[in-house]
Amino acid sequence: CKTWRGPSQVGPKQFERVLDMVSRVRGLGMEVCTTLGMLTDDQAKQLKEAGLSCYNHNVDTSPEYYPKITSSRTYEQRLDTLSKVRDNGISVCSGGIIGLGEKTEDRVGLIHTLATLPEHPESVPINALVAVEGTPLHKMGVRGPSGLEMVRCVATARITMPKSMVRLSAGRLELSMAEQGMCFFAGANSIFAGDKLLTTPNNEKEADKEMFEVLGLEPMPAFKGKEEPFEIPKARWESIERRAAKKDAAQS
Repeated sequence: CKTWRGPSQVGPKQFERVLDMVSRVRGLGMEVCTTLGMLTDDQAKQLKEAGLSCYNHNVDTSPEYYPKITSSRTYEQRLDTLSKVRDNGISVCSGGIIGLGEKTEDRVGLIHTLATLPEHPESVPINALVAVEGTPLHKMGVRGPSGLEMVRCVATARITMPKSMVRLSAGRLELSMAEQGMCFFAGANSIFAGDKLLTTPNNEKEADKEMFEVLGLEPMPAFKGKEEPFEIPKARWESIERRAAKKDAAQS
């Protein structure tokens, strides 16, 4: 998963580099997900042509509470990016963060927004706030949600979006095995694995393995790249080869 704020912020050369990376990874028979911030229609089209499988762009919270969290982009811009992604045939990954200081009504508003999109997101990450030291929310003393609050949000997402993958995401370190188990029984059917999620630590692989064994959960088989055959486009191959030649020349 490749993360950015927005291709327009870093320039066309960096975006070309990401397109090459997407094609190379997809060419290995793996799914590719990116988090690149706001997109234009042309950028979404290029990502699709490069082989992108899924695009992550969270709405974070309700439309009403959103202005209290960020001013770098509007809620409408987020929804517009999701629309461009969907219109170009890319799977959508969009969820939110629980524990930003929002009210219960805002959590309802978050899930209502996702559940009333023209199509439900294929993936809905439910994150618990991890207030990183030095950030405004940490300075304000905002605390993440309780385990039961996470369970309620997961259950509501499952009921309103029955075919979506509801993913337990950031903040699992603060949840006990029992609380995570309740989330699974409430409808979560996926977790984000790995040592780190963007800026926050994540559960150890062995801890997750133990949890799955205790709860009787079986991991889904790895993606085999057979659902949608992919061949790296000629233009991308040419770009990849030019980049490799430049790298070799710089090292010689």
